[in-house]
Amino acid sequence: MGETCRSNKRWQGIHACKDYIASYQDLHYRYGLQTAVNAAFWWDAPVDRRARQELELNLILKWRSPFNKENWERYMRPFG
Repeated sequence: MGETCRSNKRWQGIHACKDYIASYQDLHYRYGLQTAVNAAFWWDAPVDRRARQELELNLILKWRSPFNKENWERYMRPFG
């Protein structure tokens, strides 16, 4: 997850997450495990910044994605 005013340009340049995702997929491929990595943008996210950030944090903690730094303690940053 992330917050940006220009999401259409966010992924065009160099982005650390690209390497992280590549490592994740490579490791799964090595062990014959299937992966599905998706990115989504929610255009109806709350306009209020604090409400939006609170929602984001709640979703990060709910889904426990290893891609979010809030969960690195849990996963020991396995794909960094």
